[in-house]
Amino acid sequence: MERGLSLNQILFLLILAWAGVRGWAPIWVVGLIAGWYFALLHLEQNGTLDRWNATRVLGIILMLRTGRGKHALETLSKPRRFWRAYGEFSIWLCFIVMFGVILLIVLAAVSTAMAPDQQNVLPASDLLLIPGVTSFVPFWWPVIALVIALVIHEYSHGFQARAHGMQVRSFGLLLAGPMPVGAFAEPEYEEMVRAPRRERMRLYAAGPSINLLATFIVLILLSATATGFAAANPGVHASAIIEDTGAEEAGLMPYETITHIEDVRIEDYDGFTQAMKEYSSGETANFTILSSPAHGEIDERVIAITFTDRWQFMMDQCAEQPSCDSDETEEALAEIGIEPGDAFVGVSNLRSNTAGVDGWAFVFDDQFSPAQKTLGLLVAPIGLLGMPIALDGHTIPLEQRAMLTAGDGPIASTLGTDGMLAAFDFLFWLAWINFLLGFANLIPMVPFDGGHIFRDAAHSTMRFIMRNGDPMRIESAANRLSSMSSLIVLFIVAIPIILPRLVA
Repeated sequence: MERGLSLNQILFLLILAWAGVRGWAPIWVVGLIAGWYFALLHLEQNGTLDRWNATRVLGIILMLRTGRGKHALETLSKPRRFWRAYGEFSIWLCFIVMFGVILLIVLAAVSTAMAPDQQNVLPASDLLLIPGVTSFVPFWWPVIALVIALVIHEYSHGFQARAHGMQVRSFGLLLAGPMPVGAFAEPEYEEMVRAPRRERMRLYAAGPSINLLATFIVLILLSATATGFAAANPGVHASAIIEDTGAEEAGLMPYETITHIEDVRIEDYDGFTQAMKEYSSGETANFTILSSPAHGEIDERVIAITFTDRWQFMMDQCAEQPSCDSDETEEALAEIGIEPGDAFVGVSNLRSNTAGVDGWAFVFDDQFSPAQKTLGLLVAPIGLLGMPIALDGHTIPLEQRAMLTAGDGPIASTLGTDGMLAAFDFLFWLAWINFLLGFANLIPMVPFDGGHIFRDAAHSTMRFIMRNGDPMRIESAANRLSSMSSLIVLFIVAIPIILPRLVA
């Protein structure tokens, strides 16, 4: 090194070492970050970064600029009226979603504050949501999805800049090692400062909004892909076996496939339900069972299951819960057609063997109305976010994934089972990354896009409230409001992250 480390650099390395000692990040991750940091320092000091038209920011982030893509931007942004209208739509979409973001982080903070010792403390590496580092985010598909999401995010910013007459100096990626962690379109700063606030709001809103819209488009493609699967062995399976029931006594295991009840072929859940109507509690029937394909070679066997009373089982469950009213439970069971003497196998969460993808096929499922499909599409991203955590980084439970095969459609036949599963995984992560990027960017705190939108909205609001006041006082009041809101949001966001660690 040509010169010694500065105080800030020494402090950064001490924090990094402390993170490794405390176990907040794996040692190999700490080593990679330190190596990357020293490499950037060396390249910065010998002038290499200047020759690359690159800048080191936030210590370990490489801001790599390029002029490529400007010609395509100029061509695609020519329908100026369309992009301005889209920018206006983006503002309203972002404010609606921003309300949901604020509500979510406030609920998370309140829930944590009420019971901090009952919260799961995620490792620091899981909080970063970095592909290949976060335990529930694998590497390849999320990285490819991240690059695509960042490109459309920044191009959308660029479209708005050109639609309002602002020049775009360059595009670029933000790199932490080989990992893209961000992207940017760099408008001329002076033009942005002089632009009307409404135009700036359109520019900032365009990025998150395009990611949110991309989420819904990809979800439709994901739904179409889900319809292209079939069950390798048609039948039904259960994810759990209930104790002290006929299924447990007969030796039925979770994720084993029921293909026949006596001589009746079981194709799916509806077929199973229809076949069970022929039996009553206390009777015995022979079930043909296939072992779970996730556990290796598939074996077939026949077991005899003696049915218990479904109605009685439900009433017994109610009796074990102090808050359950037996009369209300009895009425509820009667409404859904469960009566004393109904046969019960003794399994939980019984589903068809295409269950791993059935939940995503709703857009093309004729049993749902257009209104139901639209509502399902709007709420699907919320469920999407938690699935990798629940499934340990997988898009489909491994046991149900092993039950799937490519269907008879032309695309499914061409891609085959492995190709269809790869397409499903890619589309899942593309929707996941786009929604996360759009949703998180609407946190009303600078430097997120939501913070910039809120800041300009605060200025416009203060100008309306103080419309006869001194412009300098209005500007000062709006800046204070924006700064204070950013600090409050930062405090609320930090509560679920820090508080469980303090009491752990």
